[in-house]
Amino acid sequence: MTDFVLIHSTGQSATGWERLIGELEARGARGHAVDLPNDRPELLAQDYASFLVDHYGDLDKPIVLAHSGAGPLLPAAATALRARRQVWLAAWVPHPSLSFIDDVRTYREEAFDPDWIGRDPTVDDEAAIHFVYHDCDAETRAWALTTRRPFFPEAVYNEPISLDPGIPSTYILALEDRTIRPEWQREMALERLRVPPVELPGGHCPNVSRPADLAEILTRLE
Repeated sequence: MTDFVLIHSTGQSATGWERLIGELEARGARGHAVDLPNDRPELLAQDYASFLVDHYGDLDKPIVLAHSGAGPLLPAAATALRARRQVWLAAWVPHPSLSFIDDVRTYREEAFDPDWIGRDPTVDDEAAIHFVYHDCDAETRAWALTTRRPFFPEAVYNEPISLDPGIPSTYILALEDRTIRPEWQREMALERLRVPPVELPGGHCPNVSRPADLAEILTRLE
């Protein structure tokens, strides 16, 4: 049975994985998600990795997935959990020589819709619906709004992050993403990970809007 450790984004709690976890279980896999500390801005990537090891360190070679702004947490977490694969779900891939903060400053125009910059979907319902959950039906959207939770790993975003080339990567690109531009996701996959992205229709949160489609992709990974 394949285990998936699911790392939530900066705007959603671990409950945002519930529908995906159900779809994984229906396919004979298991999903694991926990809320990361959001009151410890001094924690580094390795600290969050240790937190995940405390919860899931007994899993046998899981697949570790990070969504969106949790991308900078993924390399350390995957290494610490002895992952057999790391998955980037519409996620930011670290630059080889820039911190996340400097990376965003450098590539802001390429990466983001200008109307998205400065919006906080954890408190701004309009922004959440337009930019994050625009491809959800009304029932799913209402549920998704209840899963919001702020998470800003400040120290991680200011530290250089090294990729682990020894762990294979899969990048899942959201074709109708309104937060991180699909073109930028494709460039990060090709230039930084050296892998062609797996393209999935829909917006920024396939775990919410297309959990069955996402589970099909994930459970086919080796």
